[in-house]
Amino acid sequence: MLKLAVAAVGVLCAGQAMAARCQNTGSFERWLETFKKDALAQSISAKVLAEASPYMTFDPAIVRRDNGQAVFQQTFIQFSDRMIGGGRIPNGQAIIKKNAALFDRVEKQYGVPAPVLAAFWGLESDFGASFGNYKILTANTTLAYDCRRPDFFRNQLLDTLRIIERGDQRVEDLNGDWAGEFGGMQFTASDYLKNAVDFDGDGRRDLIRSIPDTVASAANFLVSLGWQRGQPWLQEVLVPKDLPWDQADLTIQHPISQWVKWGVKPASGQLAAADLPAAMILPMGRYGPAFLAYPNFKAFLGWNSAYVYSTTVAYYATRIAGAPALNRAGAASVVPLTAQQMTELQRALIKQNYEGIGEADGKFGAGTRAAVKKAQMKYGLPADSYPTVELLAKLGVARATAEPANPSAPAAPAPRKR
Repeated sequence: MLKLAVAAVGVLCAGQAMAARCQNTGSFERWLETFKKDALAQSISAKVLAEASPYMTFDPAIVRRDNGQAVFQQTFIQFSDRMIGGGRIPNGQAIIKKNAALFDRVEKQYGVPAPVLAAFWGLESDFGASFGNYKILTANTTLAYDCRRPDFFRNQLLDTLRIIERGDQRVEDLNGDWAGEFGGMQFTASDYLKNAVDFDGDGRRDLIRSIPDTVASAANFLVSLGWQRGQPWLQEVLVPKDLPWDQADLTIQHPISQWVKWGVKPASGQLAAADLPAAMILPMGRYGPAFLAYPNFKAFLGWNSAYVYSTTVAYYATRIAGAPALNRAGAASVVPLTAQQMTELQRALIKQNYEGIGEADGKFGAGTRAAVKKAQMKYGLPADSYPTVELLAKLGVARATAEPANPSAPAAPAPRKR
């Protein structure tokens, strides 16, 4: 599958994960024997277990992948350019044209427009060209045994067996990502079990070979995440220099009429209805691109909670639908913090009792974003929630020289949906 680098909100961490790692101490063989007994007790047949057993092995390479991926710091523009460059936009439009009848039928039934479905399909598997090279049973078995997230992956492993049990997939066809996602939309086993639909009427829910099942299942999943028929999802806007920056927050919504009063204008086309609520997204702070995120944007975050990934796929969908390229005026002045600087920022915020950050791991997650906003307000800086060298200096961090992100660095896997 085609996966690219992104961290939980925007600034990416280079190098291996810095968190302390738990240790596996129990016997894998004993664990597997106990698991199989539990699977039998949960109505997994002995036949399916026998078919699956050769693939239910432990792969330490998967644990290493889960423990830390080498990812590079990138701004939203660098990241989105990579994600949707190289013909990805015309390819998405061509896919819709080729499957026009299918997309029309899916939209009539589920209310999700073709550009949104094509955007997910394009970014998750390059329209089915790349599913991944790992055995899903091996991946989920390994991570179910591993000490870091055993409960989550134990359920994924059981649901993988249930998918086989109900006849949707054969053991030998279950290939995908190292974290257990597979098919054209890279669903987890649990998402597959809950949301996959038989749209071609062949009696199976096949998200590997069937394009109708793949597209319709993605739409069904988005509806389960709160998608509202006939509503927009994301729109690029132009913002004034005196916008109340503290209101630019994914957790804060205002009706379009209020954003208009504050001087917000569409970058192209027209804004949505005056009474529709929307949040302002500034993925690179007040100098970078600005978007109004409408209620349907929550479905993108439900699919993948990584802020930059969700914003990019939503933006990609708008481009497929005909929106022009981003306004890049001012974005060149945005210099992201390095992983080391981000770690120092987190340590300083933690030391000053800002809550919700967790550990100082160099990753700009939602907790760190909220803490940055509070610190900006405390020190009288524009509260756009984006960390800067200026904020580092206010917090008393000595090493405050930013290094630009490497725009030629190779891409790395995107975050998992969990």
